[in-house]
Order: sequence, then structure tokens, then C-alpha cells
Amino acid sequence: MELETERLLLRPLAAADAAALAPINADPEIMRYIGTGDPRTPEQTEALCAKAAAHWDEHGWGAFAVCERATGELVGLGVLATPSFLPEILPATEVGWRVARSRWGRGYAPEAARAVIGFAFGELGLDRVVSCIHAENAASVRVAEKLGMVLERETVVPRLEVPCRVYERKA
Repeated sequence: MELETERLLLRPLAAADAAALAPINADPEIMRYIGTGDPRTPEQTEALCAKAAAHWDEHGWGAFAVCERATGELVGLGVLATPSFLPEILPATEVGWRVARSRWGRGYAPEAARAVIGFAFGELGLDRVVSCIHAENAASVRVAEKLGMVLERETVVPRLEVPCRVYERKA
């Protein structure tokens, strides 16, 4: 399973991607609005990649490694996930993105997320996706808006007590 855009190749995240993803997940600026906001250790990234690979095997969808077509370098993630951390919006499928800081400002996040949304609406037949965005993450709000997503609600992530904006796009 591969998705191609003008500049990017998206493929299922694999356990072998941990070394390339570790520096992205270890960057405090990239991670500050994700989950607890803490950077991830190499071991946490290994566990994430192994879990993502198993999810693909079991469900046929999940986290994508986002690679530059020109170089083959892994530059981020495009994610489809169940946002179980926010029970009030379930059932739902969340689209998310994460891009190496060295690639910020190049439009990679919306380009990758458009491909993931296309997969969700096309191959998976979903009629709705959401993005749960930390209320202070202005850059991700801009990405969601570029994707044609609209604000569905403002809430708080219960376990973390973090303010969250839920954006939605329907097929």
C-alpha cells in the first residue's frame, strides 16, 4: 500500500522506520502539542513503530511513513487513528500529521494529510474524519483549515486536561 503525491510517498509505518523517526519524535518543538507534550525516547519510538506495523497487519490502515520522493528520506508521519483519548467524539477516525522541523513551511503536512484523507474516504469508505488539535497549536489549525476541515467543537482531553479543538471533514 503506497500513496503518492507530487513530492511525497506515503507507505505503512514499519518497525524498521524507528531509527529515522526517532529524531523527529525527540524534538521538543515538534512534540509539544502531541499527547503529554514530552519528546519521545528512541525506545518509545521503537514501540510506536512496532505497534503501528501490527495495526496495519490487523486492520489494513494506520500510520504512514511520509518520505520525500526525491530523496526517499522519512520526513514525517501521516496518521489515521481512533482518538480513544477523547471518548466524547467516538466513534471517529482521526487524521494527524507530524513533520520534521527541517521541513516546516514547505506544505508537507497538508500534502501528506490530503493523501491520507483521500485514502480514508476512498479505500476505507469513511464518510467523516476528524483532527483533534491542541488549542494553542496555530500551525496545525491552519493545516486543518487548508484541508477543508471545520471546527466541530472545543473541549478538553480528559486524561491530560488539555484544551482541544476538534476539526471535522465529511466526504
